[in-house]
Amino acid sequence: MAARAGAGDRRWLLRLVIAFAFSQAAVSMARPAVSYRALALGADERAVGVIAGVYALLPLFAAVPLGRRTDRGRCVPLLAVGAVLIGVGCGLSGTAGSLAALAAWSGVMGLGHLCFVIGAQSIVARRSSPAEQDRNFGHFTIGASLGQLVGPVAAGLLVSGHDGAMGRTSALALVVSAGVAAVSLTCLRRIEAPVIPAGTTAGPGKKPKRRGKTEPAKKSKSKPGKVSVWRILRTRGVPSGILVSLAVLSATDILTAYLPVVGEERGISPTVIGVLLSLRAAAAIACRLVMTPMIQRMGRTVLLTGSCLLGGLLCAGIALPVPVWGLALMLVALGFCLGVGQPLSMTTVVRAAPEEARSTALALRLTGNRLGQVAAPASAGLVAGVAGTGAPFMMLGVLLLGAAGLGVRSTPRDPAPAPATPAPAKAPEVPQEPAVPAEESGDRR
Repeated sequence: MAARAGAGDRRWLLRLVIAFAFSQAAVSMARPAVSYRALALGADERAVGVIAGVYALLPLFAAVPLGRRTDRGRCVPLLAVGAVLIGVGCGLSGTAGSLAALAAWSGVMGLGHLCFVIGAQSIVARRSSPAEQDRNFGHFTIGASLGQLVGPVAAGLLVSGHDGAMGRTSALALVVSAGVAAVSLTCLRRIEAPVIPAGTTAGPGKKPKRRGKTEPAKKSKSKPGKVSVWRILRTRGVPSGILVSLAVLSATDILTAYLPVVGEERGISPTVIGVLLSLRAAAAIACRLVMTPMIQRMGRTVLLTGSCLLGGLLCAGIALPVPVWGLALMLVALGFCLGVGQPLSMTTVVRAAPEEARSTALALRLTGNRLGQVAAPASAGLVAGVAGTGAPFMMLGVLLLGAAGLGVRSTPRDPAPAPATPAPAKAPEVPQEPAVPAEESGDRR
């Protein structure tokens, strides 16, 4: 009821998508620039992997406490803190003169991104009815894809490796990304309705907002901390949703961090690498625009499993010495496949988790993501140091193939709450109670 009341006015979702697009653009612009700056400072493949892993290290420990806090209160302050931390991390990464400092400020940027994402996902979960979750989470992740589309292109245009200028130009890209993150602060107004204390009567025009906002607050006040992390993780659908999300995000993360390294080895310019990464993001946007029809036609299980399976094969294909045009085609197809995993894993976790602990469940999902972002780049760095820069993409292929098997277990619960399933069950029961001729004729049809 609460989410449905706000369904007519979805301007809050548009503002949230725009804010998320700017914050994600800043991060997507900064992360390749961090890799290029690390190379300019003398880093090898292993060091690039470690720096990419530090980005996710602080968020790994902060996600669950932030999720607990969000279950009990408002989300917009967390968005603002996240945008500020992203800007600080990006700007100071541009001034870092050592690999240790670069890794530390990259970690601050990762913590800011975590704050922003937890707050934003919690708003979507709080203001969306079950029937709207696939659509709203799909549209929400379009903001991420827009940022991933623009950010790498901007970084590629600003970063230049000619005449030893990479150190200076990568620093410029990081400072510009800090300014982009600041823009997201201007889009946070009226995303979340003001908190109205329980028992306060609002006017007719404010009634939907009061319901949509106070229902989670009431539950969290009446049962503070009652839902343990262990109970959430034991809920059917939550672990598999977390693991699928971990695999998909690790693939996106390593792709962003290691494609510049592949480009340097194969003689592909930073500008072309930026365009290739943006093609992947554009394909993810296209995927999310048609998410609802694809779910209706194929079902969640087939869609999630098939996209992970094909994505794994495409990731492994990147390790092959294909020409640039072949790499572009593979990245477009890969972007379409990876675009499926994030919104469907969000819906899976939100539907499976206890209602009073949805933000905590989403935070656990993000903890899994960050665990993958710590372990996967570090592992990729070790593999690349031993077997070459193409080896991490083979590792990603194996990871996504494993996610394809997990996808079978992540979605059996989804068809049950879907509107199409309970409707036939209710229809036969209605004519059995009152024998009304009009309803009998309706059953014959």
